[in-house]
Amino acid sequence: MTLQDEFEKTGNWLFRWRSYLPLALIVLVLTSMSDYHFIHNSRFYDHIWEGLCFTISLVGMAIRVWTIGHTPANTSGRNTKKQIAGKLNTTGMYSIVRHPLYLGNYFILFGVMMLPHHLWALITFSLLFALYYGLIMNAEEAFLLRKFGDEWLEWAKKTPAFFPRFTNFQPSTLVFSVKNVLRREYSGFFAFIVSMFIIEVYGDWIVTGKIIFDTLWLVILGIGLLTYITLRTIRKTTKWFEVQGR
Repeated sequence: MTLQDEFEKTGNWLFRWRSYLPLALIVLVLTSMSDYHFIHNSRFYDHIWEGLCFTISLVGMAIRVWTIGHTPANTSGRNTKKQIAGKLNTTGMYSIVRHPLYLGNYFILFGVMMLPHHLWALITFSLLFALYYGLIMNAEEAFLLRKFGDEWLEWAKKTPAFFPRFTNFQPSTLVFSVKNVLRREYSGFFAFIVSMFIIEVYGDWIVTGKIIFDTLWLVILGIGLLTYITLRTIRKTTKWFEVQGR
């Protein structure tokens, strides 16, 4: 087996577990919070920092939402057993970057990793992300090359893998589907809110020695939980999310 084959095999294995293995980042978070403190020893500045972190994660969610909203069925999904591509997406977000969903994931996780405000944790996370998702992207691209051949090569020549080239933008060939977004993204939205809430409570406990539930974070968590329960119930009990071709 060639080295390239080994990389592809590893990437396919990571692809299957890509929704769960990043949870190992909790070890990095907890380690970086061993000496956690409020910025300038002020809750006010700490809340501003938390707002910045939350906003950056929302940027990542927005990238995923914009991408998913314009994609057809059997593409850009949360499938885990094997690679699936009913067609090659080359418009919308896919006209400026080949892996927009992973770009969105980076911003989401980067916002979470910013909460402990440790530069070394952000650098370590970025290196691990590059290795982890780099192998996954390599496996996906090997699959797409075999399936679409010259069509994929032509698109890949002009479209960066991870750093967007905005001058390439071409409008999506499909209208934006809110139902498609709600069906696919509600769990990821709730996961990053829960992650931030836990880190915020843990940080307050390190500083004060007490379990403190910030009112604003409780409201955000409540909205996230209500959204998750509502959308999951709709998905499991109705066909409202079903959109032809999506």
